[in-house]
Amino acid sequence: MKILMVCLGNICRSPLAEGIMKTKLPDHFFIDSVGTISMHEGEHPDKRAIKTAANHGLDISKQRSRPISDADFENFDKIYCMDIDIYGDVISKAKNEEQRQKVFLFLEAAGNHKNAEVPDPYWGDMNDFEEVYQLLDQACDVISSHILDEYKAN
Repeated sequence: MKILMVCLGNICRSPLAEGIMKTKLPDHFFIDSVGTISMHEGEHPDKRAIKTAANHGLDISKQRSRPISDADFENFDKIYCMDIDIYGDVISKAKNEEQRQKVFLFLEAAGNHKNAEVPDPYWGDMNDFEEVYQLLDQACDVISSHILDEYKAN
């Protein structure tokens, strides 16, 4: 199964979500991340995201930003979006209903309907990155459990 995490620039939220989810699922699952814009294409994650991940024993420093592509809709089974605007952008790029069915709002998929968006920590400080990490970690626990259940059922 292939899972894609999506945020705006692919330098803060989605690299963290990718790194966290890789610790929750077996190695035969492929997890990647992208952004909806190409402004940071080829760049490493934000230094604060790298440091936050490192504080939790994760190394996301080798990840590189890339924008979402048409091929991603064919290559990935599930596409998780970090906020409502990102979700709207991704849905608008889907070419058909089958592709749209692969797209989910990340926190909603984790059962968190009260706070449906992962806040973007880019303009914040290290505390904001830590809060986002905790939110992503908890959501990845739930989503990975659902994914494993679905995988075992098939």
